[in-house]
Amino acid sequence: MLIDSHAHLDDDRFDNDRDKLIKSLKEYGIDLIINPGSDLGSSIQSVSLSEQYDNIYAAVGVHPHSAKEMDDSTIEVLKSFTGRKKVVAIGEIGLDYYYDNSPREIQCEKFIEQLNLAKEVDLPVIIHTRDAAQETFDILKEAQDGSLEGVIHCYSGSVEMALEYIKMGFYISLGGPVTFKNARVSREVAKAVPIDKLLIETDSPYLTPEPYRGKRNEPTYVRYVAGTISELRGISFDELAKQTSENTKKLFRIK
Repeated sequence: MLIDSHAHLDDDRFDNDRDKLIKSLKEYGIDLIINPGSDLGSSIQSVSLSEQYDNIYAAVGVHPHSAKEMDDSTIEVLKSFTGRKKVVAIGEIGLDYYYDNSPREIQCEKFIEQLNLAKEVDLPVIIHTRDAAQETFDILKEAQDGSLEGVIHCYSGSVEMALEYIKMGFYISLGGPVTFKNARVSREVAKAVPIDKLLIETDSPYLTPEPYRGKRNEPTYVRYVAGTISELRGISFDELAKQTSENTKKLFRIK
């Protein structure tokens, strides 16, 4: 059984078939989903999904796109969610200098605030980074006091930085782009990351893997991510599925 460690099933693109899709996941070999929030609204929806379905776990947090919407009460609201039994992480949080939907200084400020929240409530973090690789790394290195755990989701950086993240205590997660034939660096990362530090994901409804690239992504397609990585590593699909599922449960403390 596979675990999709990052999917946004609260997205409105699932409005027409969400319930049917979630209830059919086990038929496709998908055991669990981690559903992160991207703002307060989606965090609330994520928590609601986790309480409605046995196979959904939630993360709560504010994505860098929405950092400018955070005010003094936001951290307290997020904190209030962390007492729920199936809220397993703070995320997704980080930096996005590609779109710059929020000013960069505000992104950094709110990123650090949410890292501090994660340490306060003793939850791992789910990290988003785009066109801000070094800045994200530097903030996490500064924040790491030995108590911070987490995953760099849909990792797109270098092999060297991935290994530095692992030394720092983080996991690396790979998604649909690793299936793209021209994704040389992602494929090198897939081979280089120690298997006990690797997660897999879809980031549904985004970043759809081959052979469905261009269509809506969904958690059932995580099997294509797993298949590609198992081939690249020269191991069986079942071994890859078993280890990445164990890693996900360990990071998010799911029994």
